[in-house]
Amino acid sequence: MRERLPLWLQDSCAVRPRAVAAVGVVLICAVGFAGQQYWSARPRAVTVPAVVAPGALPAAATAPAAVPAQGAGAGAGGVGGTAARIVVDVTGKVRDPGVRRLPAGSRVEDALAAAGGVRPGADTTGLNRARVLVDGEQVVVGAPAQPPPAGMAGGMGPASGAGSGLGSGSGPLSLGSATVAQLDGLPGVGPVLAQHIVDFRTARGGFRSVEDLRQVDGIGERRFADLRPLVRP
Repeated sequence: MRERLPLWLQDSCAVRPRAVAAVGVVLICAVGFAGQQYWSARPRAVTVPAVVAPGALPAAATAPAAVPAQGAGAGAGGVGGTAARIVVDVTGKVRDPGVRRLPAGSRVEDALAAAGGVRPGADTTGLNRARVLVDGEQVVVGAPAQPPPAGMAGGMGPASGAGSGLGSGSGPLSLGSATVAQLDGLPGVGPVLAQHIVDFRTARGGFRSVEDLRQVDGIGERRFADLRPLVRP
């Protein structure tokens, strides 16, 4: 029957080795793909996590609940840590004098570091670098030793005479903290001129140097020359 068919139909229906090989490759690929899909979709065993009873939690799991209480104690007296900072005025022989804001409990050494450090050649023998700072005080570098501020822990109170100024034989008087009565005790300075000095200090935010004393109304060159060795910024 095959011999009776036309030649072109006989050629189309003939089974050749090349066609068999192509069909075999396609079948092998299909079987491999089907096997891979079956293997990846097979069921797998899942381990169920152990159930922990509420009373069996370790002690460390409840530790974070105590952290807010500790933090509240450390920041007592302030909101957001704003009260845990102090403001001090660092002046004298430092690289960058001025007002600095430091964490509460900082020491004189921290204030010097915040002001860029001490200038070369400055005499710091009278400066207690380990002293704890208090808010609003002034740190003067290169001046004779000054007593700790009144009311500071470990310092001398006002009744002990430490807060009576530095113009009574204990060194130059501080223009940045002296009262009108203390300034009145300087030679050639009366109550009116002492008040002018205090008003100038308030308006300018303090004395950057002793030379600023020349700008106070009522102080001429001669009076400035007399006062210069007796005062400090």
